[in-house]
Amino acid sequence: MDFIHSAFYFILVIGILVTFHEFGHFWIARRSGVKVLRFSVGFGRVVWSFQKSPEDTEYVLSAIPLGGYVKMLDEREGPVSKEDLPYAFNRQPLYKRTAIVAAGPIFNLLLAIVLFWLVLVIGETGMRPIVGPVPDGSLAAQAGFIEGDEIQSVNERFTPTWMEAMSAIFTAAMEGRRRVEVAVTSADDISTVKTLVFPEAVNLEPDRLYERIGLVPWMPKIRPILGKVLPDGAAAAAGLISGDVIISADNVEISDWMQWVEYVRSHAGVAIDLIIERDGVRMPLVITPATVQSEQGPVGKIGAMVQVPEGLQEYLRVTYTLPPGAALLVACEKTYFFSVTTLKLMGYMLIGRAPIENLSGPISIAQYAGQSASIGLTQFLKFLAVVSISLGVLNLLPIPVLDGGHLLFYAIEAIKGSPVSERTQLFFQNIGVALLITLMVVATFLDFERLFQ
Repeated sequence: MDFIHSAFYFILVIGILVTFHEFGHFWIARRSGVKVLRFSVGFGRVVWSFQKSPEDTEYVLSAIPLGGYVKMLDEREGPVSKEDLPYAFNRQPLYKRTAIVAAGPIFNLLLAIVLFWLVLVIGETGMRPIVGPVPDGSLAAQAGFIEGDEIQSVNERFTPTWMEAMSAIFTAAMEGRRRVEVAVTSADDISTVKTLVFPEAVNLEPDRLYERIGLVPWMPKIRPILGKVLPDGAAAAAGLISGDVIISADNVEISDWMQWVEYVRSHAGVAIDLIIERDGVRMPLVITPATVQSEQGPVGKIGAMVQVPEGLQEYLRVTYTLPPGAALLVACEKTYFFSVTTLKLMGYMLIGRAPIENLSGPISIAQYAGQSASIGLTQFLKFLAVVSISLGVLNLLPIPVLDGGHLLFYAIEAIKGSPVSERTQLFFQNIGVALLITLMVVATFLDFERLFQ
């Protein structure tokens, strides 16, 4: 079911982004007077098609939903009747051809703006950016962060949620900034600005960078009181019920829920002698946590949830909304922000400053699509926006075969006054194809490596 869920949203994401990208080419081509023969979403065998008349564009859905194309009238791809020559793509002036080719990636960036705008107007719910325990020796400790600090902004960029705050700090590090100004409000309601100072050669691998920074979200200590107890879990089998308070485990006093969780996880398949309190009366019980395989190895699980104190979830949750006008400005800023960050990350990977593990292939994208959709609409829209930006930026790179490669040839044509020869274009397009295939193979290999690890 997870596979079907992820595959469905992967196809949905690719379908939306490809359709919007190709619509950019299609719309500008039509506006420029170029005849469009076919608008296809997908490749391969035609599954469905519609054409109003033989002179109109044919709209097609094809069997392989991993791309699409717009086929325009062009003398280089087949014979063109004399009366249709004015509508052929290759007969258009340079500025029109440039606009048609650039429209695809530009429409992807415009789509990202619209999606970010929707998220900001609808409202995004996230975790309040309150700092948890700060490890000694971390960059956060050196900057003077203490548990309970609530982050207000990063480099003067408002960060209402934990994810926004971490995204801003990570991006600043990837941009090579040595100093990151973080405005915080302490638990005593005192506002200060704390400076994270990054070393010159900071490791940009996400896990190591996160560990080096040392900022983790605050989790309040909750009494070890059972909430929902699953009927087929170890807790139910041992006789535990909702409302039971864990007093001790193997004569070790249990004072908060997370301490109990860690004790259970470390005792997979091992009997634990409990003292619980039920309706004011203490009693002994024995429970044996089930063994569950995880990325860290076998861990214990009892099938019970914590009873969350009333009002705590509301306190930890924050909803961030903006009026339509202000949301449009912030959406443009976000799109620019992610576009520049994507370009810089590509550059860092190229020179070896950032690990290639930052690459994501189709398997990772499918997993992220499914996960974001499971969280909620706003998270899915944000994911869609970020992937749209990646697609737009990638297509603008000056690599032959991509839109950016064609734009490079047009720039050379503008300088030298004549088109680049077809032989030269074909030579560099073969190189571009080889580069893209290599990139796809590496990304897919990394996907499988993550999957099996």
